[in-house]
Amino acid sequence: MTEELHNVVIIGSGPAGCAAGIYTSRANLQPVLITGDEPGGQLITTPEIENWPGAMGSPSGFDLMAKLQEHAKSLGTVFISDKVVKAELKGPVKHLTLGSGKVLHTKSVIIATGASPRALQVPGEDEYRGKGVSYCATCDGFFFRGKEVAIVGGGSAAFVEALFLTQMCAKVYLIHRREGFRAEAVLVDKFKEQIKAGKAEFVLNAVVTAVNGDGQRVTGITVKQQDKSFELPVSGMFAAIGHMPQTMLFKDELRCDDAGYLVIGQGSETACSEPGVFAAGDCADKIYRQAITSAGAGCKAALDAEHFLLA
Repeated sequence: MTEELHNVVIIGSGPAGCAAGIYTSRANLQPVLITGDEPGGQLITTPEIENWPGAMGSPSGFDLMAKLQEHAKSLGTVFISDKVVKAELKGPVKHLTLGSGKVLHTKSVIIATGASPRALQVPGEDEYRGKGVSYCATCDGFFFRGKEVAIVGGGSAAFVEALFLTQMCAKVYLIHRREGFRAEAVLVDKFKEQIKAGKAEFVLNAVVTAVNGDGQRVTGITVKQQDKSFELPVSGMFAAIGHMPQTMLFKDELRCDDAGYLVIGQGSETACSEPGVFAAGDCADKIYRQAITSAGAGCKAALDAEHFLLA
């Protein structure tokens, strides 16, 4: 009996994976989508979304992803609730081994495994995630208008997010474990301008040791600065200490950059280093990391996969 050879298998069920499923289904490619450990991806932990075009009323990330998954299924995408534990991506036929032991054979693969923000790993962080603890200022800053918040980090990403927050928050504290920064000097200078305007403040040589709250939301954070500890009364804490792309599974099969992100643009915009393998979303995007840009990349990956299969 000949084993089934799929046209395309999508790995990941966040906005990128679901968008890829929608477009490959419409191209009649009979896509199979492997959900991974967390169906819906990072977005399902977001309590309210106000920046998805057309989705007014602040739907939860869980509700939005449920609709995207249902849309993909309605067009014919087959969802498999499992995870890929081994990927053999070289050659014209790709082999994906699932946790169940089943092996899928496919002509093309779309990787949409996302990335995870680096956590501070302090008490209260998990408890208040989505209730004042965030890892994306452009996603959640709107909910802290007129409030005092803290951002943790010293790189360019931390300063970009801090400057964004100063446009809407009453005050932004930037907490960094050293006095020096990895960020571009121009960003540091712009933040210092906000300090002069009374909109921001440095808390240097300091680390966050706990996130505090009333059971419903964040009410402050505990900061250790040299030999003293104190509570900073903020309504939100944004961690900006980097992301970890979920690409370890592919490191021996595909080209990655020094941070682990899949390198794309190898012939088409989403193509990876092996022909027939495409990547979309946060596993390949270290800059934008938005649900809408991930969905757009999923569309591009689907179109690239279609063109590859037709060649």
